[in-house]
Amino acid sequence: MQVPNLSKCKMLRKMLHSHLWQRLPRPFRRAALFRVTSLFAPRPNVKVKATEPILVVGALRTASGLGESARLCHDALKAEGLKVYGIDLTASLMQVEDVPDFPFTDGRTYEGQGSLIIHVNAPLMPQVMLCLGRRLVRDKRIIGYWAWELPQVPDDWQFGIPFVHEIWVPSTFTAKAVRSIAQNRPVRVVPHPVALRKLTAIPELRSAERPFTVLTFFNAASGFFRKNPMAVIDAFRKAFSTDGSAQLIVKASNLSVFPISIELIQNAMQGADNILLINKTMSQAEIHKLYHESDVVMSLHHAEGFGLTIAEAMLHTLPVIVTDWSGNIDFLNSERGIPISYNLIPAKDPQGTYHYPNMRWANADTQAAAEALKKLRYDKDYARRLGQAAADYGRRTWSAERYAKTVRGHLGLR
Repeated sequence: MQVPNLSKCKMLRKMLHSHLWQRLPRPFRRAALFRVTSLFAPRPNVKVKATEPILVVGALRTASGLGESARLCHDALKAEGLKVYGIDLTASLMQVEDVPDFPFTDGRTYEGQGSLIIHVNAPLMPQVMLCLGRRLVRDKRIIGYWAWELPQVPDDWQFGIPFVHEIWVPSTFTAKAVRSIAQNRPVRVVPHPVALRKLTAIPELRSAERPFTVLTFFNAASGFFRKNPMAVIDAFRKAFSTDGSAQLIVKASNLSVFPISIELIQNAMQGADNILLINKTMSQAEIHKLYHESDVVMSLHHAEGFGLTIAEAMLHTLPVIVTDWSGNIDFLNSERGIPISYNLIPAKDPQGTYHYPNMRWANADTQAAAEALKKLRYDKDYARRLGQAAADYGRRTWSAERYAKTVRGHLGLR
Protein backbone atom coordinates (compact mmCIF):
# COMPACT_ATOMS: atom_id res chain seq x y z
CA MET A 1 0.00 0.00 0.00
CA GLN A 2 1.39 3.35 -1.03
CA VAL A 3 1.91 5.87 1.79
CA PRO A 4 0.47 9.34 0.90
CA ASN A 5 2.98 12.13 0.30
CA LEU A 6 1.90 14.03 3.42
CA SER A 7 2.43 10.95 5.61
CA LYS A 8 5.90 10.36 4.17
CA CYS A 9 6.72 14.01 4.72
CA LYS A 10 5.53 13.83 8.33
CA MET A 11 7.59 10.72 9.16
CA LEU A 12 10.74 12.08 7.52
CA ARG A 13 10.46 15.43 9.22
CA LYS A 14 9.89 13.87 12.65
CA MET A 15 12.98 11.70 12.34
CA LEU A 16 15.24 14.47 11.06
CA HIS A 17 13.87 16.96 13.57
CA SER A 18 14.53 14.82 16.63
CA HIS A 19 17.92 13.42 15.65
CA LEU A 20 19.60 16.24 13.76
CA TRP A 21 17.62 19.40 13.15
CA GLN A 22 17.38 20.80 16.69
CA ARG A 23 21.14 20.51 17.16
CA LEU A 24 21.90 23.00 14.40
CA PRO A 25 21.91 26.83 14.77
CA ARG A 26 18.53 28.37 13.85
CA PRO A 27 19.75 30.59 10.96
CA PHE A 28 21.55 27.62 9.41
CA ARG A 29 18.47 25.42 9.82
CA ARG A 30 16.23 27.90 8.04
CA ALA A 31 18.61 28.51 5.16
CA ALA A 32 19.22 24.80 4.66
CA LEU A 33 15.54 23.91 4.76
CA PHE A 34 14.48 26.57 2.26
CA ARG A 35 17.32 25.90 -0.18
CA VAL A 36 17.00 22.13 -0.20
CA THR A 37 13.23 22.03 -0.48
CA SER A 38 13.23 24.65 -3.26
CA LEU A 39 15.54 22.42 -5.33
CA PHE A 40 13.22 19.41 -5.25
CA ALA A 41 9.72 20.85 -4.92
CA PRO A 42 7.42 20.72 -7.99
CA ARG A 43 6.87 24.02 -9.80
CA PRO A 44 3.38 25.09 -10.89
CA ASN A 45 2.28 24.83 -14.52
CA VAL A 46 2.59 28.35 -15.93
CA LYS A 47 -0.36 28.06 -18.33
CA VAL A 48 -2.94 26.60 -15.94
CA LYS A 49 -6.21 28.45 -15.31
CA ALA A 50 -8.17 28.69 -12.07
CA THR A 51 -11.14 26.35 -11.71
CA GLU A 52 -13.14 24.69 -9.00
CA PRO A 53 -12.75 22.84 -6.74
CA ILE A 54 -10.79 25.04 -4.37
CA LEU A 55 -8.38 23.26 -2.04
CA VAL A 56 -7.64 25.32 1.07
CA VAL A 57 -4.23 24.31 2.42
CA GLY A 58 -2.81 25.29 5.78
CA ALA A 59 -2.44 24.47 9.47
CA LEU A 60 -6.19 24.00 9.77
CA ARG A 61 -5.94 22.62 13.29
CA THR A 62 -3.63 25.10 14.98
CA ALA A 63 -4.64 28.35 16.70
CA SER A 64 -2.30 30.65 14.76
CA GLY A 65 -3.21 33.64 12.62
CA LEU A 66 -2.54 31.74 9.40
CA GLY A 67 -4.42 28.74 10.76
CA GLU A 68 -7.48 30.90 11.39
CA SER A 69 -6.96 32.53 8.00
CA ALA A 70 -7.23 29.10 6.36
CA ARG A 71 -10.28 28.08 8.40
CA LEU A 72 -12.11 31.30 7.61
CA CYS A 73 -11.27 30.93 3.91
CA HIS A 74 -12.53 27.34 3.84
CA ASP A 75 -15.76 28.06 5.70
CA ALA A 76 -16.61 31.27 3.84
CA LEU A 77 -16.20 29.70 0.40
CA LYS A 78 -18.13 26.62 1.43
CA ALA A 79 -20.94 28.75 2.90
CA GLU A 80 -21.23 30.58 -0.41
CA GLY A 81 -21.66 27.41 -2.42
CA LEU A 82 -18.21 26.80 -3.88
CA LYS A 83 -16.81 23.27 -4.06
CA VAL A 84 -14.15 23.26 -1.34
CA TYR A 85 -11.73 20.74 0.14
CA GLY A 86 -9.20 21.14 2.94
CA ILE A 87 -5.65 19.89 3.39
CA ASP A 88 -4.29 20.13 6.93
CA LEU A 89 -0.55 20.79 7.41
CA THR A 90 -0.52 21.06 11.21
CA ALA A 91 1.49 17.87 11.72
CA SER A 92 3.65 18.34 8.60
CA LEU A 93 4.70 21.80 9.82
CA MET A 94 5.17 20.46 13.38
CA GLN A 95 2.69 22.88 14.89
CA VAL A 96 0.50 22.35 17.94
CA GLU A 97 -2.89 20.80 17.22
CA ASP A 98 -5.10 22.96 19.45
CA VAL A 99 -8.13 23.20 17.14
CA PRO A 100 -8.60 19.43 16.72
CA ASP A 101 -12.27 19.39 15.73
CA PHE A 102 -12.25 21.63 12.66
CA PRO A 103 -14.38 19.81 10.04
CA PHE A 104 -13.43 19.58 6.36
CA THR A 105 -13.44 17.15 3.46
CA ASP A 106 -9.86 16.01 2.91
CA GLY A 107 -8.55 16.91 -0.54
CA ARG A 108 -5.03 15.51 -0.36
CA THR A 109 -5.77 12.87 -3.03
CA TYR A 110 -7.63 15.19 -5.40
CA GLU A 111 -5.83 15.22 -8.76
CA GLY A 112 -6.63 17.19 -11.88
CA GLN A 113 -7.71 20.78 -12.38
CA GLY A 114 -8.57 23.07 -9.50
CA SER A 115 -7.15 25.90 -7.39
CA LEU A 116 -4.92 25.71 -4.33
CA ILE A 117 -5.06 28.55 -1.78
CA ILE A 118 -2.09 27.88 0.48
CA HIS A 119 -2.10 29.74 3.81
CA VAL A 120 1.59 29.27 4.57
CA ASN A 121 4.18 32.02 4.34
CA ALA A 122 6.59 32.28 1.42
CA PRO A 123 9.70 30.57 2.84
CA LEU A 124 7.77 27.36 3.52
CA MET A 125 6.10 27.19 0.10
CA PRO A 126 8.71 24.80 -1.39
CA GLN A 127 8.35 22.46 1.59
CA VAL A 128 4.56 22.51 1.27
CA MET A 129 4.69 21.84 -2.48
CA LEU A 130 7.07 18.95 -1.83
CA CYS A 131 4.72 17.50 0.77
CA LEU A 132 1.66 17.88 -1.46
CA GLY A 133 3.42 16.15 -4.32
CA ARG A 134 3.66 16.66 -8.06
CA ARG A 135 0.49 14.76 -8.94
CA LEU A 136 -1.69 16.89 -6.69
CA VAL A 137 -0.28 20.33 -7.61
CA ARG A 138 -0.10 19.60 -11.34
CA ASP A 139 -2.77 21.45 -13.37
CA LYS A 140 -3.84 23.63 -10.45
CA ARG A 141 -3.75 27.39 -9.99
CA ILE A 142 -1.49 28.11 -6.98
CA ILE A 143 -2.27 31.06 -4.73
CA GLY A 144 -0.04 31.84 -1.78
CA TYR A 145 -1.95 33.56 1.04
CA TRP A 146 0.79 35.27 3.02
CA ALA A 147 0.89 37.44 6.13
CA TRP A 148 3.73 39.60 7.39
CA GLU A 149 3.96 42.34 10.01
CA LEU A 150 7.01 44.47 9.12
CA PRO A 151 7.56 47.03 6.33
CA GLN A 152 9.82 44.70 4.33
CA VAL A 153 9.80 40.93 3.97
CA PRO A 154 12.96 38.97 4.87
CA ASP A 155 15.32 37.81 2.11
CA ASP A 156 14.26 34.17 2.50
CA TRP A 157 10.77 35.02 1.22
CA GLN A 158 12.30 34.93 -2.26
CA PHE A 159 12.19 31.12 -2.06
CA GLY A 160 8.41 31.12 -2.28
CA ILE A 161 7.98 33.19 -5.44
CA PRO A 162 8.61 30.45 -8.07
CA PHE A 163 5.89 28.28 -6.52
CA VAL A 164 2.88 30.58 -6.89
CA HIS A 165 0.86 32.07 -9.74
CA GLU A 166 -0.31 34.94 -7.54
CA ILE A 167 -0.17 36.20 -3.95
CA TRP A 168 -3.00 37.23 -1.64
CA VAL A 169 -2.50 39.18 1.58
CA PRO A 170 -4.84 40.50 4.31
CA SER A 171 -3.87 44.20 4.22
CA THR A 172 -2.39 46.99 2.12
CA PHE A 173 0.50 47.15 4.61
CA THR A 174 1.49 43.56 3.87
CA ALA A 175 0.86 44.03 0.14
CA LYS A 176 3.36 46.87 0.01
CA ALA A 177 6.00 44.72 1.71
CA VAL A 178 5.41 41.72 -0.58
CA ARG A 179 5.26 43.64 -3.88
CA SER A 180 8.97 44.44 -3.62
CA ILE A 181 9.81 40.75 -4.24
CA ALA A 182 6.77 39.57 -6.21
CA GLN A 183 8.38 39.89 -9.65
CA ASN A 184 5.50 39.60 -12.13
CA ARG A 185 3.04 37.91 -9.75
CA PRO A 186 -0.15 39.80 -8.91
CA VAL A 187 -0.43 40.80 -5.25
CA ARG A 188 -4.05 41.18 -4.15
CA VAL A 189 -5.49 42.40 -0.84
CA VAL A 190 -8.12 39.90 0.37
CA PRO A 191 -9.22 40.70 3.97
CA HIS A 192 -10.41 37.88 6.19
CA PRO A 193 -14.16 37.05 6.33
CA VAL A 194 -14.22 37.55 10.10
CA ALA A 195 -17.98 38.18 10.21
CA LEU A 196 -18.51 34.57 9.14
CA ARG A 197 -18.44 33.60 12.82
CA LYS A 198 -21.77 35.44 13.23
CA LEU A 199 -20.61 37.35 16.28
CA THR A 200 -23.53 39.33 17.66
CA ALA A 201 -23.87 41.51 20.70
CA ILE A 202 -25.40 40.01 23.85
CA PRO A 203 -25.93 43.14 25.99
CA GLU A 204 -27.50 41.24 28.90
CA LEU A 205 -24.10 39.66 29.68
CA ARG A 206 -22.57 43.09 30.28
CA SER A 207 -23.65 43.71 33.83
CA ALA A 208 -23.13 47.03 35.59
CA GLU A 209 -22.35 45.08 38.75
CA ARG A 210 -18.98 43.80 37.56
CA PRO A 211 -15.75 45.84 37.22
CA PHE A 212 -15.04 47.91 34.12
CA THR A 213 -13.21 45.23 32.14
CA VAL A 214 -10.36 45.67 29.67
CA LEU A 215 -9.38 42.68 27.57
CA THR A 216 -6.22 41.95 25.60
CA PHE A 217 -5.45 38.85 23.55
CA PHE A 218 -2.19 37.41 22.29
CA ASN A 219 -0.56 34.15 21.22
CA ALA A 220 3.10 33.98 22.26
CA ALA A 221 3.80 31.66 19.33
CA SER A 222 2.89 34.58 17.05
CA GLY A 223 5.47 36.81 18.74
CA PHE A 224 5.35 37.84 22.40
CA PHE A 225 7.24 41.08 21.84
CA ARG A 226 5.40 41.89 18.61
CA LYS A 227 2.06 41.58 20.40
CA ASN A 228 3.49 43.76 23.20
CA PRO A 229 1.17 42.88 26.12
CA MET A 230 3.52 44.71 28.49
CA ALA A 231 2.40 48.04 27.00
CA VAL A 232 -1.25 47.15 27.68
CA ILE A 233 -0.45 46.35 31.32
CA ASP A 234 1.47 49.62 31.61
CA ALA A 235 -1.39 51.66 30.12
CA PHE A 236 -3.97 49.97 32.36
CA ARG A 237 -1.94 50.63 35.51
CA LYS A 238 -1.44 54.27 34.49
CA ALA A 239 -5.20 54.61 34.03
CA PHE A 240 -6.50 52.75 37.09
CA SER A 241 -3.56 51.76 39.29
CA THR A 242 -4.92 49.16 41.76
CA ASP A 243 -8.56 50.35 41.59
CA GLY A 244 -10.65 47.21 42.14
CA SER A 245 -13.61 48.63 40.20
CA ALA A 246 -11.59 48.18 37.00
CA GLN A 247 -9.87 45.01 35.83
CA LEU A 248 -7.58 43.89 33.01
CA ILE A 249 -7.82 40.38 31.59
CA VAL A 250 -4.65 39.27 29.80
CA LYS A 251 -5.73 36.33 27.65
CA ALA A 252 -2.56 34.53 26.54
CA SER A 253 -1.79 31.24 24.85
CA ASN A 254 1.37 29.24 24.19
CA LEU A 255 3.48 31.13 26.72
CA SER A 256 5.56 27.95 27.05
CA VAL A 257 7.13 28.58 23.63
CA PHE A 258 8.91 31.57 25.18
CA PRO A 259 9.14 30.69 28.90
CA ILE A 260 10.55 34.02 30.07
CA SER A 261 7.28 35.66 28.95
CA ILE A 262 5.49 34.32 32.03
CA GLU A 263 8.02 35.94 34.34
CA LEU A 264 7.85 39.23 32.41
CA ILE A 265 4.06 39.38 32.71
CA GLN A 266 4.03 38.39 36.37
CA ASN A 267 6.60 41.09 37.17
CA ALA A 268 4.53 43.67 35.30
CA MET A 269 1.39 42.57 37.22
CA GLN A 270 3.08 42.58 40.62
CA GLY A 271 0.98 44.27 43.29
CA ALA A 272 -2.04 44.68 41.00
CA ASP A 273 -4.85 42.36 42.07
CA ASN A 274 -7.05 43.85 39.34
CA ILE A 275 -5.02 42.18 36.55
CA LEU A 276 -5.84 38.57 35.66
CA LEU A 277 -3.69 36.34 33.45
CA ILE A 278 -5.40 33.51 31.56
CA ASN A 279 -2.90 31.24 29.81
CA LYS A 280 -4.73 28.58 27.84
CA THR A 281 -6.35 27.87 24.50
CA MET A 282 -10.07 28.54 24.59
CA SER A 283 -12.95 27.28 22.48
CA GLN A 284 -14.85 29.69 20.23
CA ALA A 285 -17.71 29.66 22.74
CA GLU A 286 -15.38 30.58 25.61
CA ILE A 287 -13.78 33.38 23.63
CA HIS A 288 -17.21 34.62 22.57
CA LYS A 289 -18.27 34.81 26.23
CA LEU A 290 -15.04 36.57 27.22
CA TYR A 291 -15.65 39.32 24.67
CA HIS A 292 -19.17 39.84 25.96
CA GLU A 293 -18.01 40.12 29.55
CA SER A 294 -15.62 42.93 28.58
CA ASP A 295 -16.06 46.66 27.98
CA VAL A 296 -13.08 47.39 25.76
CA VAL A 297 -10.35 45.49 23.89
CA MET A 298 -6.85 46.93 23.76
CA SER A 299 -3.98 46.00 21.44
CA LEU A 300 -0.83 48.10 21.73
CA HIS A 301 1.03 45.85 19.31
CA HIS A 302 4.31 46.77 17.68
CA ALA A 303 3.01 45.49 14.32
CA GLU A 304 0.09 43.56 12.81
CA GLY A 305 -0.42 42.03 9.39
CA PHE A 306 -4.18 42.41 9.81
CA GLY A 307 -5.41 42.18 13.42
CA LEU A 308 -7.90 39.33 13.76
CA THR A 309 -8.67 39.87 17.44
CA ILE A 310 -9.16 43.59 16.80
CA ALA A 311 -11.67 42.77 14.07
CA GLU A 312 -13.44 40.20 16.26
CA ALA A 313 -13.76 42.74 19.07
CA MET A 314 -15.27 45.26 16.67
CA LEU A 315 -17.84 42.70 15.55
CA HIS A 316 -18.79 42.22 19.21
CA THR A 317 -19.71 45.96 19.32
CA LEU A 318 -16.74 46.60 21.61
CA PRO A 319 -14.73 49.82 21.43
CA VAL A 320 -11.07 49.09 20.66
CA ILE A 321 -7.88 50.92 21.53
CA VAL A 322 -5.17 50.04 19.01
CA THR A 323 -1.73 51.15 17.85
CA ASP A 324 -2.32 53.32 14.77
CA TRP A 325 0.12 51.47 12.53
CA SER A 326 0.50 48.53 10.13
CA GLY A 327 -2.30 46.21 9.00
CA ASN A 328 -5.18 47.52 11.11
CA ILE A 329 -5.07 51.03 9.63
CA ASP A 330 -7.06 49.64 6.68
CA PHE A 331 -10.13 49.49 8.92
CA LEU A 332 -9.48 51.16 12.28
CA ASN A 333 -9.99 54.91 12.49
CA SER A 334 -11.35 57.41 15.04
CA GLU A 335 -14.94 56.77 13.91
CA ARG A 336 -14.72 53.05 14.75
CA GLY A 337 -12.20 52.94 17.59
CA ILE A 338 -9.36 54.84 19.24
CA PRO A 339 -6.09 54.74 17.26
CA ILE A 340 -3.09 55.39 19.51
CA SER A 341 -0.13 57.48 18.39
CA TYR A 342 3.34 55.96 18.33
CA ASN A 343 6.98 56.46 17.47
CA LEU A 344 8.97 54.06 15.29
CA ILE A 345 11.78 52.09 16.92
CA PRO A 346 14.11 49.29 15.70
CA ALA A 347 12.35 45.92 15.48
CA LYS A 348 14.26 44.03 18.17
CA ASP A 349 12.73 40.69 19.16
CA PRO A 350 14.51 38.53 21.77
CA GLN A 351 12.22 35.68 20.71
CA GLY A 352 13.87 35.81 17.28
CA THR A 353 11.01 35.68 14.77
CA TYR A 354 10.80 39.44 14.22
CA HIS A 355 14.34 40.43 15.10
CA TYR A 356 15.18 42.81 12.24
CA PRO A 357 16.86 45.85 13.86
CA ASN A 358 17.36 47.39 10.41
CA MET A 359 13.55 47.65 10.15
CA ARG A 360 11.17 49.70 12.29
CA TRP A 361 7.99 48.95 14.15
CA ALA A 362 5.67 51.06 16.27
CA ASN A 363 5.99 51.82 19.96
CA ALA A 364 2.57 53.00 21.17
CA ASP A 365 2.10 55.93 23.56
CA THR A 366 0.89 54.21 26.73
CA GLN A 367 -0.09 57.51 28.37
CA ALA A 368 -2.41 58.27 25.46
CA ALA A 369 -3.81 54.75 25.76
CA ALA A 370 -4.41 55.29 29.49
CA GLU A 371 -6.35 58.49 28.76
CA ALA A 372 -8.40 56.62 26.15
CA LEU A 373 -9.29 53.95 28.73
CA LYS A 374 -10.52 56.54 31.19
CA LYS A 375 -12.63 58.26 28.53
CA LEU A 376 -14.29 54.98 27.56
CA ARG A 377 -14.98 54.13 31.19
CA TYR A 378 -16.73 57.37 32.02
CA ASP A 379 -18.32 58.30 28.68
CA LYS A 380 -20.68 55.39 28.04
CA ASP A 381 -22.41 57.03 25.07
CA TYR A 382 -19.08 57.56 23.33
CA ALA A 383 -18.08 53.94 23.96
CA ARG A 384 -21.44 52.71 22.65
CA ARG A 385 -21.19 54.82 19.47
CA LEU A 386 -17.70 53.54 18.72
CA GLY A 387 -18.68 49.91 19.29
CA GLN A 388 -21.79 50.14 17.12
CA ALA A 389 -19.95 51.88 14.27
CA ALA A 390 -17.23 49.22 14.45
CA ALA A 391 -19.72 46.35 14.30
CA ASP A 392 -21.66 47.93 11.40
CA TYR A 393 -18.46 48.33 9.42
CA GLY A 394 -17.28 44.80 10.17
CA ARG A 395 -20.53 43.14 9.13
CA ARG A 396 -20.49 44.99 5.81
CA THR A 397 -16.81 44.49 5.05
CA TRP A 398 -15.90 41.04 6.40
CA SER A 399 -18.90 38.95 5.35
CA ALA A 400 -18.60 35.50 3.75
CA GLU A 401 -20.58 36.79 0.77
CA ARG A 402 -18.16 39.64 0.11
CA TYR A 403 -15.14 37.39 0.60
CA ALA A 404 -16.43 34.75 -1.81
CA LYS A 405 -17.28 37.43 -4.38
CA THR A 406 -13.71 38.75 -4.14
CA VAL A 407 -12.24 35.26 -4.52
CA ARG A 408 -14.46 34.47 -7.50
CA GLY A 409 -13.41 37.72 -9.13
CA HIS A 410 -9.68 37.16 -8.67
CA LEU A 411 -9.89 33.59 -9.92
CA GLY A 412 -12.24 34.37 -12.79
CA LEU A 413 -14.91 31.98 -11.51
CA ARG A 414 -18.63 32.46 -12.08
